[in-house]
Amino acid sequence: MNKRQVIILWIIALALGASVAIVKLTERQSSQSSTQRAPGETLFESFPAIDVSTVEIKGATESVTLTKKGDTWTLTQRDDYPVNPSFVNDLLRTLKNLKVTRSMEAGPSFAPRFGMDETATKPEDHGLTAVFKDASGNKLAQVTLGKNIESAASASPMGGASSVGRYIRNHADESGFYAVSELFPAISVEAPRWLATDFISPEKIQSIALSPKDNDGTDWKLTRESEQAEFKLEGAKAEETLNTTEASPLKNLFSYARFDDVVPAADVEKRSASEGKRTATIETFEGFTYTITLTPTNAPAKPLSGSGPNYLLSFTVDAELPKERKKEEDEKPEDAIAKDKAFTDRLKTLTEKLEKEKALAGRTFEVGDSTVQPLLKDRATLTTKASAAPAGNPNGGVQQLPGGLIAPSPRGIQAVTSPITVPPMEEEEYDEEDEDFEDEDDE
Repeated sequence: MNKRQVIILWIIALALGASVAIVKLTERQSSQSSTQRAPGETLFESFPAIDVSTVEIKGATESVTLTKKGDTWTLTQRDDYPVNPSFVNDLLRTLKNLKVTRSMEAGPSFAPRFGMDETATKPEDHGLTAVFKDASGNKLAQVTLGKNIESAASASPMGGASSVGRYIRNHADESGFYAVSELFPAISVEAPRWLATDFISPEKIQSIALSPKDNDGTDWKLTRESEQAEFKLEGAKAEETLNTTEASPLKNLFSYARFDDVVPAADVEKRSASEGKRTATIETFEGFTYTITLTPTNAPAKPLSGSGPNYLLSFTVDAELPKERKKEEDEKPEDAIAKDKAFTDRLKTLTEKLEKEKALAGRTFEVGDSTVQPLLKDRATLTTKASAAPAGNPNGGVQQLPGGLIAPSPRGIQAVTSPITVPPMEEEEYDEEDEDFEDEDDE
């Protein structure tokens, strides 16, 4: 092979190498430009989370609207009741930082393939669409969440595939659909799931009074003298004794109570049963007074919430908080400083508690039957009647046994058994004829 041939071969090799490089570069540029966002990039080039004042979320059959009023996020479908702010803030923060794991070039017409069919009636086929607006009502962004992405390779021990991500669409980007690793478990069109969970929580209960059904009187009232004391039934009749097993749980009534939903004012009347309304008054040792109204709903009982229907609960609350601590006799200065600080801290806590609960007053909450049943006990359940001893029986229905033993008589009739006397063994009389007979036998 001469020098000229070698040069020609080198030229051909360089040309082929350049062609391959150009083809690969063209393919990479084509791949990168097929969708606006590539894997590893954020879904939004810039998501204006700080400007969002309204979030509208729509599903197949339901929708919710979250609106920011001042510093508080509220739910429009529940008469602007406060929502859990962390749910909204987490959603906005997640979208702002959301990164693409996979991109798929496809036009909007392919949306049903990713579980984003706006005409579907099944939630799993329809998906969830969220629209974000500013304070003036201008749309800032719109996204649709589609199907979860399942991975058979990471199936759970209980069987079936596990979710590793979700399909999502940015409506401002028509170049394709994207897969992300976020599942968005908190986002929902079920209104109760967004609501803030703050509720009444009476502490250190001193007295509880309950009215009869559909009556303004008092069926029973329990009081106690101190936080350590047991309840006593006020106005107890001679034959009534308070059943402490039934009464003791009322000391911690509503301590960990939760509500199922907040009922819009326009729906209260049509969801209330026609009878069964009761009123309870709770007073605490720290000066709080709660007046609670309970009405059964007209809906059937829910299998997991208790034996009866849910209840509609509304309340008012007020408190007479002490202005200063009552000094003790012979109180040491160092003790006074510590007690003054504890008093001040507790007063601050109670003041904040009163403000929060007053903000809930006037609302109507739906609560489960099991939440209110401890309070709705009738007088007969709270008491046991003492059984009187039968007439003419001074021993109160006991039986006296031999030897001074005492046992209950099954019919309450005294039965006395005389002591049993065992007669002594009789001595045999001496008979001379018998003796003579025995002697003859011996011979």
